[in-house]
Amino acid sequence: MEISPASARMFAGILEQRTGQLLPPAEQGRLEVALDTLVRAHGFGSADAVAAAVAGGRDPALSDAVIEALLNGETSFFRDPECFAQLSDIVVPRVMAARPDRALRIWSAGCSTGQEAYSVAMALAENAELDGWQVDIVATDVSRGAIEQARAGRYAEFEVGRGLSPDRAAAWLVRDGDAWRVRAALRDSVRFHTLSLLDTAPLPGTFDIILCRNVLSRFANDVRRRAVQRLARAIAPDGFVMLGAGETMAGSAAFVAEAGFQRPVPASQG
Repeated sequence: MEISPASARMFAGILEQRTGQLLPPAEQGRLEVALDTLVRAHGFGSADAVAAAVAGGRDPALSDAVIEALLNGETSFFRDPECFAQLSDIVVPRVMAARPDRALRIWSAGCSTGQEAYSVAMALAENAELDGWQVDIVATDVSRGAIEQARAGRYAEFEVGRGLSPDRAAAWLVRDGDAWRVRAALRDSVRFHTLSLLDTAPLPGTFDIILCRNVLSRFANDVRRRAVQRLARAIAPDGFVMLGAGETMAGSAAFVAEAGFQRPVPASQG
């Protein structure tokens, strides 16, 4: 299925307008794949016909469906295992040492279909030193469809195989027909919300750890600056922000890199 340059620009424009995310010209191949199912499901003859209908503005639901199709939801359980090793071995112990109230708040921003948030929940549940702690995990994404799947906690065989060891799969998931479902106790430990990173943070107060991985790199520069400001307001003064591989907050006066993480600049230095 081919898409004309004019339609590709229109799709990229509506995605940026509605979500702040960029769709570089080099990713037009992904655009074609992403829209193929939508074209068939809605009975259009081509993606260009979809673009014309969206441009006409007569069907807001179609525009929403296009945005859902174009959002990049690439994720997996324990994606980038070294990041989760750092989370368990460095970040969580340092935060625990500074929390006499024995409460830990974590935000997975841009959680897609939930594998990252559930991976965090698994890692924390396996940490015996957190027994008796109040652990609050909040996960958000701009995609309503992604959040619906995350709340359901139901994953296909190939999704489970991407990152989950057989032992962890057996411990935390149960068979559900031809797929797998996260056990109820683990599902209940994560609260999922549809939310843009540019919106107000999920709850009043601040988070001890924020995972915002492979999100900032998809924003235009001005949108990225606003997102970083949002993170700065949501993180505790001694908290940690984890970014994706290759991402950086360089140029932001609110954060400083430390041991592979981003830490808020102390108020006396800001």
